[in-house]
Formats: sequence, C-alpha cells, structure tokens
Amino acid sequence: MPPTPSSPRWWQTRQFVALAALASTIPLLWPTIPPLVDLPGHIGRYRVQLDGTQYPWIATWYDFHWSLIGNLGIDLLVIPLAGVFGLEFAVKLIVIAIPVLIVTGFLWIAREVHGRIPATALFALPIAYCYPVQFGFVNFALATGLALNLFALWLRLGRLGRTGFRAGLFVPLSCLLWLCHTFGWGVLGILAFSAEMIRQHDRMPGRGVRHWITAWGRAGFGCIPLVLPLALMIFWRSGDHVAGVTGDWFDWRLKFGWLAMVLRDRWLAFDFASAMILYLILVRGLRDRTIEYSRNLALSALCLFAVFFLLPRVVFGSAYADMRLAPFAIGIAIVALRPRPGVSIRGAKILAVVGLAFFLVRLGGTTISYMIYSRSYDRTLAALDHVPRGARLVSFVGRRCRDDWAYTRLEHVPAIALERRLAFTNDQWSMPGAQLLTTRYAAAGRFAHDPSQVVTDRKCHGEWWRPVDKALTLFPRPAFDYVWMIEPPRFDPRLARGMVPVWANGESILYRIDHGVQPPRLNGVSPSR
Repeated sequence: MPPTPSSPRWWQTRQFVALAALASTIPLLWPTIPPLVDLPGHIGRYRVQLDGTQYPWIATWYDFHWSLIGNLGIDLLVIPLAGVFGLEFAVKLIVIAIPVLIVTGFLWIAREVHGRIPATALFALPIAYCYPVQFGFVNFALATGLALNLFALWLRLGRLGRTGFRAGLFVPLSCLLWLCHTFGWGVLGILAFSAEMIRQHDRMPGRGVRHWITAWGRAGFGCIPLVLPLALMIFWRSGDHVAGVTGDWFDWRLKFGWLAMVLRDRWLAFDFASAMILYLILVRGLRDRTIEYSRNLALSALCLFAVFFLLPRVVFGSAYADMRLAPFAIGIAIVALRPRPGVSIRGAKILAVVGLAFFLVRLGGTTISYMIYSRSYDRTLAALDHVPRGARLVSFVGRRCRDDWAYTRLEHVPAIALERRLAFTNDQWSMPGAQLLTTRYAAAGRFAHDPSQVVTDRKCHGEWWRPVDKALTLFPRPAFDYVWMIEPPRFDPRLARGMVPVWANGESILYRIDHGVQPPRLNGVSPSR
C-alpha cells in the first residue's frame, strides 16, 4: 500500500536518523587512535591530568592545574571513562560521539524547522567529518555537535510554547556547553538569537524597520538564559595568567581557502569536488523554483557566515578560530533548504537518494583514509617499544613549508610517548589560560613545547619551525636521553654523531643520546638553549 501524503518518507523516519548516526561512526571504528592532527597531543595531556601526581618526574616537566576555562569538554569526560575503559579507548569513544552529534543535530534541526526532514538535508551530513574535525579540534567539535542538538531542543520548546521551561533549562545547559568549549556556546547563541528574532517577528502584526527592531529586542530578551557564561568568560580572560594574542584579521585569501577546504581530508580532487557539490546545492536553492530557503535557518546561516568573515584567524593565541565556523555555517544553510509546495514525491525521492549516496561515498573515502593514517600511526608508534618509562625524549617531525593537502597527521604523535611511556615530549602546547597544562622543563629551553617538534628542510617564511639541521645542532643534548626523528627531511648525517640508533622503520628513526660524545657543530654554531 503506497504511503499517504502525511506519512513520513524513508529519510524522514527515526529509523533513518538512527542508521545515519550509526553509519557516521564507521571511519573511527578501525583506528586505535583516531587520526586527527591535534588529538595525540591532547591524549598526552590527559595522561598528565589523570596520573601525573603518581610520578614525581612528571612534575619536573609539566605544570598542571585545574582552572575554570571554556575548553574542558573531553578533559572532564575522560575522568570517569578512563577508569572504566582505559584512556585511549575512552578518548576514542568520546570522539566517536562527535560525528553522531553532528548528524543528529542537523537532522533534528531540519525536522523542527520544516516539520519533516527535507531530502536536501542529507547533503549536510558529510560535514560530520569537516576539516576542523580532521584537524583534531575535539573540544570545539564536541561542543558544536552538542550546540546543534541544543539548538534543535530550543526550537522544539519554542514551537511547543514552553518558553518558560526553556528559559530555566538553558541556564545550566548553556554553562555546561561553555565549559565544553566557548565556541560551542557562541554557536548556540548565534543560532538561538537569529531563530528567536524570526519567531518574534512572525508573532507580531505589521512590517517595516521598526517591526524588525522590536523583534531584535525581544529576541535578545528571550536569549537572556544563554548569557550567564559571559560572566565566566570575563573571569577566565581577565586574569594576568592569560596569554595569547588576537590578530590576523580579514585575511580574505585564507578565508576563501577555508571555504574550499570544508571537507579536506586526503585527496584534493575528491575533497574539492565534494565541497563544490555543497555549494551547488546552495546555489540551487537560489535559482531552482522547486526548492526554497527557510527564513529562520537562512538568517541563522547568514549570521554564522558574518561571524566567520569578521573573526580573526587567531583569538587569544588559539589559531584557526575563523576556520572552525565555516563548515557549520554551510551545514545550517543546506539544512535551511526545503521543497516548495507541490514538488513531486518522485523528485524528492531522487534528491534523497543522491544525498544519501553523497553521504555514503564521503564515509567510504574517510574510512579508507583513516585506515591508511592508522597504519602510519602504528608503524611510527612501534618506536615506543624501545623508549624506557620516564625517558626525556625530544622529537622532530618532518613537514614541508608548503601546506600539503594530505596532512601527515604525525605532528603530535610524539605525545603518545607521554601517554604510554610517561616520557617527556616537546610537542605539548604551552599557553597559560588556554590549556590546563604548561611546560616547565627549563633545561629543554626553546625545545620544551610546540612547535619545537616541527622541522623542515629550509626556513619557512612566517613560521616558527626550524630547519632540521639547525634543530639537530641547537637542541640541548644534556636535557634529553632520546631523539625521535619522524619522517624528517634529509639532514647532514654528521649531526647524528653521538646518537646511537636503537630503532628504525622506513623514514623514521629513534636515537639514544651518548652523552660521552661531544655534539657536532653546524657552521660554527654549537648547541644552546
């Protein structure tokens, strides 16, 4: 029996939402450590957080203090979960939740705004593995996934007329979201305010500028339950302990580059073509008479795009601040699309099938990519079998000045030595006020923290990275026991004098430092701090 017009289609059912959310986890099932660029560095910090007080040498290297900051999502979640599952698997479980939250968030928002999930919403699902997720901004990604679902809840309670209950509920929820990551709270605020402005506008009779100003004021009043984290933000960012600059404004080349890289992973042609499909869908919404934009979500998307273009690249020392918003602005814009009244069921079905195929093809590509990255991790981390517990390890990870599309994702792999072997590693971020951990190992000098682990074949313009020969010459050998070269550029073999190879695999090699041998010089330059 054919479905009646009021019956949900297959892509509008709860079963489909559950299956789409489940399917989104597939790329992360194989890797032991999710191959996200920054994630290994975070895992190293979690080990210090959980067990640092048990090992006195850790306290001589790192300073860890709990503080109320808007960047604690996974840091807090690993405390109960690591005790049950172990640290690495606990982190993997939390990271698996990120694409699930993004998928369910987009589909729930679509249902609340349109009444039924439009077929076009399926094209937003690949954003579950957008570039900010690939980069390993895990607290941000977790908070943004939560923000999407909380926004859907905000819309639902508004639709049901339960605004009083919503006001009370979102006071604690907004604070918890801010605690997970400030950007997640900001995204929720932008989405809620823009949606509330449309809701207030549609409830009032009349038109014109004054009408919109009144709606704007009422929307601000309605969003008061979300503003308490502002007090937490002021407390966090007003102390002398806070470091980091804010800058690099209005770099349009980079901003348009981020828009092209929203689905960046491994294959340039595949990822770029996939991004173009998203933009073609958005353009179709402007030109095709069979689909239209929801005013509610269209305004939300425009607000997110405005913030993306206005934000600098670096906020309080945290880079790529603007880049993180781009995929979610695009996702909300896609979810804003819906078929116009009178569109045939056959046309909607075809669009749904194409959208689902797009999602599954992207999932397949990401799964293969992650398997390749995972094998790279496994090959590299085999070196840790030769690193004794508590070793002082300096690592040098090779990269090129040009930003390759297929990022190696090994930049923070040395931190797994901290997590598994409780060894010192020089790749931890040291930004007071932005992270709970700072590096205090004075003997390491300028090789104590990120980005001292990154080495190149030449001096890169505008970067702090050192050429590999200079790094091997300048690092203070007495401060370290081992040198871990991870796919480094070619270097002068004479610079390895006094370093005994104990493991090698392909382009990577682990050296034990023989402190009885005088270190080499490079053009008259001797090792220094």
